Amino acid sequence: MRALLSVYDKTGLVDLARGLSRLGWELVSSGGTAAALNAAGVECTPVEAVTGSPEMLGGRVKTLHPAIHGGILADRDRPEHVADLLAQNIAAIGLVVCNLYPFTSDPSIEMIDIGGPTMVRAAAKNHAHVGVVVDPAEYPAVLEELAREGLLGPETRRRLARAAFAHTAAYDAAIVSWLDSGSGDEGAAALPGTLELRLERAQDLRYGENPHQQGARYRQLGAHSWWDDVVQHAGLPLSYLNLFDAAAAWQLVHELGPQPAVAIIKHANPCGAAVAGDLATAYQLAYECDEKSAFGGIVALNRPVDGATASAMVAAAQADVVIAPGYASGTLEALVAKRKNTRLLQGPPPGDEALHVRQISGGFLVQQPYRFAATRADWRVVTKVAPTEEQWADTELAWKLAGYTKSNAVVLVAGGQAVGIGAGQQSRVDAGEIAARKAAGRGKGGACATDAFYPFRDGLDVAAAAGVGVVIQPGGSVRDQELIDAADEHGIAMVLTGERQFRH
Repeated sequence: MRALLSVYDKTGLVDLARGLSRLGWELVSSGGTAAALNAAGVECTPVEAVTGSPEMLGGRVKTLHPAIHGGILADRDRPEHVADLLAQNIAAIGLVVCNLYPFTSDPSIEMIDIGGPTMVRAAAKNHAHVGVVVDPAEYPAVLEELAREGLLGPETRRRLARAAFAHTAAYDAAIVSWLDSGSGDEGAAALPGTLELRLERAQDLRYGENPHQQGARYRQLGAHSWWDDVVQHAGLPLSYLNLFDAAAAWQLVHELGPQPAVAIIKHANPCGAAVAGDLATAYQLAYECDEKSAFGGIVALNRPVDGATASAMVAAAQADVVIAPGYASGTLEALVAKRKNTRLLQGPPPGDEALHVRQISGGFLVQQPYRFAATRADWRVVTKVAPTEEQWADTELAWKLAGYTKSNAVVLVAGGQAVGIGAGQQSRVDAGEIAARKAAGRGKGGACATDAFYPFRDGLDVAAAAGVGVVIQPGGSVRDQELIDAADEHGIAMVLTGERQFRH
């Protein structure tokens, strides 16, 4: 039997080739693959010896030839196909080992593979007679089955064919995405006419949102996610909601830097957050925002966990997940000794998404990712009183937290610490009252942020009653002037961002 080997990723190639040779397979190879085999002392027939045509166009054309594709595509059960092979002196190919140029890691015109996808698809189409292998991880199992059975069984060939079609589909999707990203258009044109979502299961999870639901993490096929570099040091297996909430916490805490910062998330909403001169203080302030809600939450820290911070965490309520960029010596042991079920994660900075995709019944909603487009330079102070420098710091923190809290959202911040968060309420007044009740007087002189404009002054009156010195909101209501007058009446500053930050 003849095997065709033509791979970009040469992981395990030599061992596979040697194993096939020992089993009596004739090896045909091309270009760099043939060079790698020759350098390892593995005998192989060059493609040009099979086709009678040299490689041309700088290697763009080498396997695109009837002597290759006839040998792959021939249906051995059809006499006329067998006759064609005999008439053209073409040997049948029973195994194709091929993987494609790494387009996702180095996108360019020259990385658009033509011959590779053609061979892979041809072999996958004819999987009734041909095995096709695109993943080096499959090599040992393929060799073992060939050694045991002499041929790959129909179930194996079908499974490998499915993986092959998924491989080429993801490859084409990556090329389409690259062409879309190069358009340079703004606005509506930034959303492409089609989306090619090809996903692969990257991680099995303990369960879905509830224990009776299966759950898994998927990633773009062939791509590398920041989640792939997360290390779990301890604790129970991760569940769907662990990842969902940990992602929210990790994104938020990276928004709060560069100073030491901690965010505590519960059900995708912040229930505590703070910035401070050191991590232990930031953690303690974040925890004290809402100690009751922090139980079973997700703690994200933007600095490696040090001894003082670990001691503070051990003394506080249990967290379901802790995620940090690292752990100082001894801190993991201290945390595990007290909270053996807590998942202790170490991760790189979160990655940027090109688009935000959410499934709804019957389709998908797609938008550009969440971001804060307006900066402090774009904000306007519209009241007689302006924030002090200390209040500006609280105002910026409150606005970031409001942007990461489910709408309707009201956040109170004082002294670099979130002191009251009202999330996900149908009424903005109710959200403000919840935030004020949780603050319990700690918001005096601080900042209040709301993710969308106040339609009436009642929401602002609630903030003023909580004692804040600044209110930050998008503005844009027909009653903006009434709100400005009310702020002047209360003697507090009002800042308009000009930008709504709804999050559902």
